[in-house]
Amino acid sequence: MTEHDDWARYSGAAALRRFAPDVASTTDRLVALVPTVGDDSLVARTRDLCARTLSLPSLPSPAPSGGATIGVPLEFAEQFTVDVSMIDDTARGALSTALGRETGRFVQSLYVADWVPRMRSGLDALFTASEPGWIVPDEWDTTGEPWPLIQRTLVEVARVRELDPVTTEVVRLYQARQHNCRLCKSLRNRTAMLAGGDEAIYDAVDDYAASDLSPRHKAALALTDALVWQPGHLDPVVVADVRAHFSPAEAVEMVIDMMRNACNKIAVSTGTDGANVTDGIEVYDVNPDGSVDFGLALPH
Repeated sequence: MTEHDDWARYSGAAALRRFAPDVASTTDRLVALVPTVGDDSLVARTRDLCARTLSLPSLPSPAPSGGATIGVPLEFAEQFTVDVSMIDDTARGALSTALGRETGRFVQSLYVADWVPRMRSGLDALFTASEPGWIVPDEWDTTGEPWPLIQRTLVEVARVRELDPVTTEVVRLYQARQHNCRLCKSLRNRTAMLAGGDEAIYDAVDDYAASDLSPRHKAALALTDALVWQPGHLDPVVVADVRAHFSPAEAVEMVIDMMRNACNKIAVSTGTDGANVTDGIEVYDVNPDGSVDFGLALPH
């Protein structure tokens, strides 16, 4: 069996465990983490709302407790899911008033509810075996804090190194611009620069379909576009193009990279996405251990 037969050999869940096992492990733990926020069922109902909004299967949750409907958090969650760039200070203030000190925990849980289903949808579209499917947790964690585990997941994603750095960067920049993250839009990856990534390529990302970008980059950006805006309606042509231009291992990394990039929605939604520079770009790089260095010198 060749590497490219893996598209049919694996399910989405099995492909994630095969090509990014540490990410699979931490993501499973995130799914099992359903902290109590507001009333006992708010995070569970948020998962259902995000899934319905995206036309995707909901993440599993413990049985809702039947708590009272809370309008403001669910309205915030819907806007976060549809277009996070449209959340303004009025919405932020209303959420803070409704949830107080639990606001951060809620928004972090919302990121999981919003993007883990998108990641799973992308992998399920690319890999066609039906079994094994996504694990339903045996036990639920209702007391843990999301952020440390989210951070661990982001680090584990950054340690996966199958995809070339320029493709990784064009995908990241596309998401940065779609979510309108001021910090992420200002960043440029040093390794990608050394591999040929330049502003001519990055300027073409926004209108990628009409650009002269390579077919490989167009395929990557078409999948990114779909998972950002219409993850419940992935075009088979988009899926076929990814399979034609990427190996299964590269495709898994690309999809989990999108989940990592989308963590900027937490900052955008809370208004904490300010850039570190007032003009121009900031150079950063990702180390083999998954840590990130900012404020680097431009490569010669």
